[in-house]
Parts: sequence; C-alpha cells; structure tokens
Amino acid sequence: MAGKSKRRKDEAFIYIMLHKPSGVECSRSPSAHRSVFDLLPPEFLKNGVQPVGRLDADTTGLLILTNDGELNHVLTSPRRKLPKTYRVELKHPLTEEQIQRLSEGVVLRDDPEPTAPAHVLMLSEREMELTITEGRYHQVKRMLAAVGNRVERLHRTAIGKLRLEGMAEGAWRELSADEVSLLKRPKPQILPQL
Repeated sequence: MAGKSKRRKDEAFIYIMLHKPSGVECSRSPSAHRSVFDLLPPEFLKNGVQPVGRLDADTTGLLILTNDGELNHVLTSPRRKLPKTYRVELKHPLTEEQIQRLSEGVVLRDDPEPTAPAHVLMLSEREMELTITEGRYHQVKRMLAAVGNRVERLHRTAIGKLRLEGMAEGAWRELSADEVSLLKRPKPQILPQL
C-alpha cells in the first residue's frame, strides 16, 4: 500500500514514516528478504533516502527514512537518549522480578555494560509496552533473554513523540513539518520515573 508524495521539486530533504511489515529488511541489498525500498517509489531511493536505525526482518512497526544525514545522525546518536517504544509479546508470563530488572537495566550477553533503565507497562501477562533509550544490536530481544524470557513478536509503536497510528502494514507517508520538528527538538524525551 503506497502513500503519495506531496513534495515540491525544490524541497531538498525527504522524511518518511513507514509501517514496516515482517519479512522485510532495512537494507538496500537484503540477504534473505525483500527490502524496505521495495515498498517505496524509486524516486526516494534515487534521492539517497536511508533508514534511521534498523528493525530486524521479523520486527514490525515504525521506521523513519530520510536523506537528511544530520537528522539521521541526531536520531541515532546514543547521547540523544531518544525513547523508542515497542509492543512486545512474550513466550512466558513476565514476572515482577523480570519487570524490576528491566526497569533497572540488565547486563546483556557479550556486553559488560548494563542497559539503561527501561520503562515497562504491562498490557497482559504475556504482553507489554517497553520503552528504551538506546539502540543496541537486537536490544529488546537480548534484554528479555537476559531476564529469562523470550520475545515472540516485536512491534515498534513510537520514536520520541512520533507515534505509528492508523497506517496499514507496508503503508508509508511523508512526515508533516510539525512531525519533523518533533524529531528535531534538541532535548531528549524523559522517561517516567518508576
């Protein structure tokens, strides 16, 4: 399901919100699946649009793509501590001890530095909303494994104050000027204290 470009010819930067489906890679040269670029018009690829960060092939949800290299760097910089929110379906019920550990930060396998504290909102015994401020490799899956659980499905719902709402899987649209401003704000969003 394609969106429609409303850009003027003189606009240099492109900012896209994509509802990434499962089985799609965030790469120009995917190894085993389709590319996110297969979901977009060729004009975006020709204009140097890149994903802001990555989502695993089996992870769905909000992906931002842009050719604004400065914004891409700002949004992926660890110093920015930009919150990213995920809906997580789990193999096992999440225990109070696991919630506490996630909320304090956990040590991941092969990474001695603990994660930053996460915000956990339980939706049911096997489903939660998890907000993190880092972007380590397979971070959410590794965090849940570190506390003795397993991610069955992972869906990113928000980046900062930008939320994915009302878009079908595979659909895309260009961000409004207000939405781009939300992403460009210099101060990070602060997670609620637990």
